[in-house]
Amino acid sequence: MKLSHTLVLLLFMLSLSAVAQRKKGDPEPAATSSPIAAKVAGLQKFPGYFEYYYDEKQDKIFLVIDKFDTEFLYVYSLATGVGSNDIGLDRGKLGAEQVVKFERRGPKVLLVQPNYFYRAISANKDERRAVEEAFAQSVLHGFKVEAEEGGKVLVEATDFLMEDAQGVSETLAETKQGNYRLDTKRSAFYLPRTKNFPQNSEFEATLTFAGDPAGNYIRSVTPSPSSVTVRQHKSFIQLPDNNYAPRTFDPRAGYFNISYYDYATPIAEPIEKRLLTRHRLKKKDPTAALSEAVEPIVYYLDRGTPEPIRSALLDGARWWNQAFEAAGYKDAFRVELLPEDADPMDVRYNVINWVHRSTRGWSYGASVIDPRTGEIIKGHVTLGSLRVRQDYLIAEGLLAPYEEGKPVSKEMEAMALARLRQLAAHEVGHTLGLAHAYSSSTENLASVMDYPHPYVALTNGKVDLSHAYDDKIGPWDKVAITYGYQDFPSGTDEKSALNNIIQQSLKTGLTFLSDQDARPTGGSHPYAHLWDNGKNPADELSRVLDIRTVVLKNFGVNNIKPGAPMATLEEALVPMYFFHRYQTEACVKLIGGLNYRYALRGDGQPVTEMVAPAEQMKALDVLLKTIAPASLMFPEDLLKIIPPRPLGFDRHREVVKIRTELTFDALTAAESAADMTLSLLLHPSRAGRLVEYHARDEKQPSLESVLDKVIAATVKSASKNGYEGALQITVNNVLLDNLMTLSLDPDASNQVRAIAYLKVEQLRNWMTERVKITANEDWRAHYTFALNRIRTFQNNPEDYKREKLLTPPPGAPIGQQEDAACQRF
Repeated sequence: MKLSHTLVLLLFMLSLSAVAQRKKGDPEPAATSSPIAAKVAGLQKFPGYFEYYYDEKQDKIFLVIDKFDTEFLYVYSLATGVGSNDIGLDRGKLGAEQVVKFERRGPKVLLVQPNYFYRAISANKDERRAVEEAFAQSVLHGFKVEAEEGGKVLVEATDFLMEDAQGVSETLAETKQGNYRLDTKRSAFYLPRTKNFPQNSEFEATLTFAGDPAGNYIRSVTPSPSSVTVRQHKSFIQLPDNNYAPRTFDPRAGYFNISYYDYATPIAEPIEKRLLTRHRLKKKDPTAALSEAVEPIVYYLDRGTPEPIRSALLDGARWWNQAFEAAGYKDAFRVELLPEDADPMDVRYNVINWVHRSTRGWSYGASVIDPRTGEIIKGHVTLGSLRVRQDYLIAEGLLAPYEEGKPVSKEMEAMALARLRQLAAHEVGHTLGLAHAYSSSTENLASVMDYPHPYVALTNGKVDLSHAYDDKIGPWDKVAITYGYQDFPSGTDEKSALNNIIQQSLKTGLTFLSDQDARPTGGSHPYAHLWDNGKNPADELSRVLDIRTVVLKNFGVNNIKPGAPMATLEEALVPMYFFHRYQTEACVKLIGGLNYRYALRGDGQPVTEMVAPAEQMKALDVLLKTIAPASLMFPEDLLKIIPPRPLGFDRHREVVKIRTELTFDALTAAESAADMTLSLLLHPSRAGRLVEYHARDEKQPSLESVLDKVIAATVKSASKNGYEGALQITVNNVLLDNLMTLSLDPDASNQVRAIAYLKVEQLRNWMTERVKITANEDWRAHYTFALNRIRTFQNNPEDYKREKLLTPPPGAPIGQQEDAACQRF
């Protein structure tokens, strides 16, 4: 039957009206002319990189796969966190990025991860196939085909998208918080962050983990600890094009790297290849001394960051434009506030996240990278929000700013914000590809990639914080950015040009040393340290001890605000009492120290050189000051005004550990401080170097001579009475415990253990005589008990257990470890 023109027009207008009234986000009507369309009819459609559909009634996602055997990047992360630094499941935490592809296998589709650790960079397909078949791949998931048509298949992806990819259950178990399992009945997709774009598909799910809580960390941050709920984000990302030019890694240049084995390499060349990690950046005019970038690098700051912190972080992160300008770029690096409608988990945004936790801890800079080339696709910074409060507390301890009748100084906030600027620059630096540069503090603050301790001066006898932290990018940072990001004109010999950048920096006295060289426990490098200042570690420790003496002498009621409980003096006191801890770590590395560089053959750098004996002895003299009673004593006037904690103010991790139930324990605080020095000095690897270096050069101090000097300054020093004598006894017990521990340490060489054992035996003989001639009951008790410990140790060494010496509160003027998880490479 033929319809009239009027009726046709009326039906058309009604159709348009229905479309217009459809709300944004409602399911698009699906045609039923194909198997896939029939299966997804009535479901909400998400067109984009991988088209997918959401079934609201069943809370399921169906994925359309139209790209088989095409590699893409799969990334998972936590959109929301647990809130405990100790557990480590932070908001925004990235998981591993993986190159994957879909492969069809009969009624199944497999998500396959090729093995990019082993490759054959060759035009010969058989050569490539031989390597592919030699090493295992990983199948991450298997999907059942629900429908198919014209080369496309439809699979249900619900189970894959809701699995615990981030390992929340495993992390809770590893941190001894309890055994938890994913409860699918209390988990669901989170649609506000489930989105699709032309080059990336984003999925987010609320995951609930049920279990029996076993640890205090999870109890402290979860309203119902038996139910831990977070959101997990997963991304499918189109891999970058082939226009990025990888840059060969040089250990002297200050970058992280990726590595792989290329089995197509000629036998005369190294099979392991290393590429540095960096963003893609090109000049519009590579021949110009200063050129705009084809596409600048833009970072976005979390909108949840409050003022004045927001401005400080923006300022600090923007410092990097100084380095890019030095590399010949104009306005190539920008930092802006994250747009209101932007998703921080979206791979298109480099982000600086402001993350809250229940306790202070580290910040870190991570990246999403292309594992094939080292290209950074997304920079992802996590800044712990409690960091700024710790710096403020340190400033309160140093300045005693709450004098009655006087306005409160602005110096505390100024110092805390100055550190935040440096912290923002530091963590962003990691996401630009840069590693820690720990020798720069001895080179006049040459890099923001070092860990800076606040520089405190005494001006006319008063604490001066005017230069606590640097306010700019350092000269090494400019060298590193130039090395990694310089865009050379066509025809340039890149290898030669890059080497010239390093050679020029060496001529100016700049060096690069990183994490493994700076760690204090067994580290040997005299100039690469964490949280230190000054060119000479021993001289700086002596200076820091002088400052500490002044601060402790002046410490009192003016260090807390009027109306605060007197017991809270302890919070500000702790970082002052242990103010020297990091410079001590730097100084102790001179003992048995070895100066070296990441030298390449022919680059002119010194390779290795033992630290001069005189420098080691000077360092030992200063270290012994840290365990002398004069350094460990609290002023009596101060001890009288620290009462037990009042109701509502329980002891916590930021105050000293005690053995006196409620009252402040001055002797245990001294025990923690003494062990801080002696455990480092008697570390088995340091002791082993002393043995070896003295054997190679008799001018080098021997382990025996170092131990004899420590014993002479402690156990065998003239015994005092009262508080000073009690401190001597405390230190003696710490030394004896460390000596016996060293003599049994399986990581120590036999000769190290033998020498430590000999010193214990010599102390036994000496104390045996002292008991006979000592009248003071305290000292007789000390010697008698020490002798009993030695006899027990000697008679049953296999049953000997180290004394439980109490450790200092978490330190690192910032947190336990500011950014220990800085990078995942």
